[in-house]
Amino acid sequence: MEQHRGLRLAGRRGFSAPPPHSEPRLEVEFGQLSDRGRVRSQNEDFLGYTLPETPAEARARGWLFALADGVGGHERGEVASRAAVESLLAGFRQAPADELPAALLGRLVQEANARVLETALAAGSAAAGMSTTLVACLLRYDRAAIAHVGDSRCYLIRRGRATQLTRDHTVACEHIRLGLVSAEEALETRHLLSRSLGADLFVGVETAEHALAAGDVLALCSDGLHASLAGEDLARSVSEHANLTAAAQTLVELANQRDGSDNISVQLIRIRSVERVGMYRGRPYRLR
Repeated sequence: MEQHRGLRLAGRRGFSAPPPHSEPRLEVEFGQLSDRGRVRSQNEDFLGYTLPETPAEARARGWLFALADGVGGHERGEVASRAAVESLLAGFRQAPADELPAALLGRLVQEANARVLETALAAGSAAAGMSTTLVACLLRYDRAAIAHVGDSRCYLIRRGRATQLTRDHTVACEHIRLGLVSAEEALETRHLLSRSLGADLFVGVETAEHALAAGDVLALCSDGLHASLAGEDLARSVSEHANLTAAAQTLVELANQRDGSDNISVQLIRIRSVERVGMYRGRPYRLR
């Protein structure tokens, strides 16, 4: 990846399927940026994506974006995040065509969890406690399948408003949900994860599917960004910048200004058009 002044940049080019002819197709463009922040000496976040090469591949397989935030600091969190994302992308490329998105993501995240565990075992005591968060987004037809573990998030930005699609897997969030503590009381444990890849042999993957519309933007981000920025900050940046890489740069700079104590990563994915489908017995069919 390109390295510059502590930044890790990728995906500066956009991508879209070939222009539609008589029928609409899913078209996507994106930008992403990862920054080590103002305090950390290294970047333990890792970003990745897989793009279809043909319209046929876009229909059968789709687009996959993934973001991981390594946990452990000196315990090699950067190794865990890279292993998780690379496992996910490799598994996606080898997966059977037309495997249902949510089930596919759930399976691939479990495989990524096994890869992180195997990597830690191979590294010995130096990697004890190594783990990572992971959020992934699979786009196909007119839907986004989201899978996540940990507190890296996915937002949907639609008509100037940002909606959080994921639920943080943190001790604080779980305690608040169960009514054990107030939001104020939970602040002290807001960074303590209740789930992560590499912590156990089996991980509880949360998956969901969401309908997409032309003009929607999906934002994947690590807690280094969402801990200091609100949803309206994401929506404002996207609305003010036609170029998604410029929007990502603005968000990272703002997060650094407000905090910067953690690594900061964001992927922005704009839906230019969608291919409308219906579902019958779990299989898509084109709507006319």
